[in-house]
Amino acid sequence: MAVIEVALAGREYDVRVEAGLLADIAGQCGALLRKARVPIVTDENVHRLWSETVEASLANAGKEARWMIHAPGESAKSWDGLSRTVEWLLAEEVERGDHIIALGGGVIGDLTGFAASMLKRGCGFVQVPTTLLAQVDSSVGGKTAINVAAGKNLVGAFHQPSLVLADTAVLSTLPDREMRCGYAEVIKYGILGDAEFFAWCEAHGTDVLAHDATAVELAVTKSVHAKARIVAEDERETSGARALLNLGHTFGHSLEAETGYSGRLLHGEAVALGMVLAARYSARRGYISDAEVQRITAAINSAGLPVEISALGLDCSGEALANHMLHDKKMDAGTLPFILLRGIGEAFLDHNVALSDIADFLSEQLQVH
Repeated sequence: MAVIEVALAGREYDVRVEAGLLADIAGQCGALLRKARVPIVTDENVHRLWSETVEASLANAGKEARWMIHAPGESAKSWDGLSRTVEWLLAEEVERGDHIIALGGGVIGDLTGFAASMLKRGCGFVQVPTTLLAQVDSSVGGKTAINVAAGKNLVGAFHQPSLVLADTAVLSTLPDREMRCGYAEVIKYGILGDAEFFAWCEAHGTDVLAHDATAVELAVTKSVHAKARIVAEDERETSGARALLNLGHTFGHSLEAETGYSGRLLHGEAVALGMVLAARYSARRGYISDAEVQRITAAINSAGLPVEISALGLDCSGEALANHMLHDKKMDAGTLPFILLRGIGEAFLDHNVALSDIADFLSEQLQVH
């Protein structure tokens, strides 16, 4: 088992990575589960696939699973989903010293974490991510949120889990498209800060997508190590270090907004395309070579992820896409810093980017075939 510590003063927690952790969820959580009844928030798909495994482990420890089951998809990350979750937790008599289990992908983790941050002014929760994207990114670091009409993840809180259990075996049931979405966040860590890991992804990305157990565990472990290091340095995104984790996200969130946060473009796909756009825009500003842009584009394309805006068939202008960025959480005093690249493994925050230039760039990209 790989164990990575997220080192936050007084609030340290472990991320455990290994196949088979879900079947031992009671033993892994141990004293965190104080009561006989264990509240678990999940979605219909995950419940159908893994509820028996979880219930068997808890029953062996003399505990009973209590389920809050949401419909799959982003709709759960809403005011309504949050309200129903909080009301259910209150009905279950969850106390501040208790721990809620978030069993699912990023949507369930974000929703459950936010509910836990609010409930009785804050109670504990355990992240048990069931998608590759959640295992390598959203389950670690304490960002929790819901979506609102103005945009994605605009209402939320920093609330760290007490434990993260990344069972790589559960990824065997993940659809290929979801696996590719998670891989986008894996390769992101190489592009933003580790050229050697990016080269590993170039050589072994197909192994990860093919569910090779060794490759998957290494990819998850390496990604979590990278994120844990950055989170420990800049938990609340105040120094700029943690902002680097948003590489590809400013462009990506704009595309998600334009496609209505729908199945037309999933989050990982948007981030992948966003990283390609960030690389191309970096080259436009003279920061990165065309050869490095081509390497990034080829690595993302070879994983079956999108690399051209034009392929989305959008009926909009570059200005419309840029306007979506006005709701970005990184906006500060009316300006929006962009995460750009000086090279593979060298991301940085550029505070001198004009949205009008971004609009022109995106208009050009919309015409590329």
